[in-house]
Amino acid sequence: MSISIDHQEGTAVIKATGRLDSSSVDDLEALVKNELDKNAKHLIFDFSELVYINSSGLRVLVLAYQKLSGGGGNILVCGLKDYIQEVFSISGYDKIFKLFPQCDTALESVQNS
Repeated sequence: MSISIDHQEGTAVIKATGRLDSSSVDDLEALVKNELDKNAKHLIFDFSELVYINSSGLRVLVLAYQKLSGGGGNILVCGLKDYIQEVFSISGYDKIFKLFPQCDTALESVQNS
């Protein structure tokens, strides 16, 4: 898995490519923790090039959500492939996180809030 981060309009957009599982989750967790330590209010996860996610990857999102939700922040997830969106739906995470088909729409949502 590779991870990149881009800051747009004060929002961190984190792009994960490849597989997000127990062997690769530590890098994402460290990056998310760093953003939270810098008092990020919103995190957008661009999963448009993600091909696999398991419970380890989902756990990072849940932990970030727990830290952000108390302060009015949000976790937004965009670009999910159909089979990964199904993982979010089956697990109920589509009710917790704001999901967007396109990442530019997710960014607009943050800017308009």
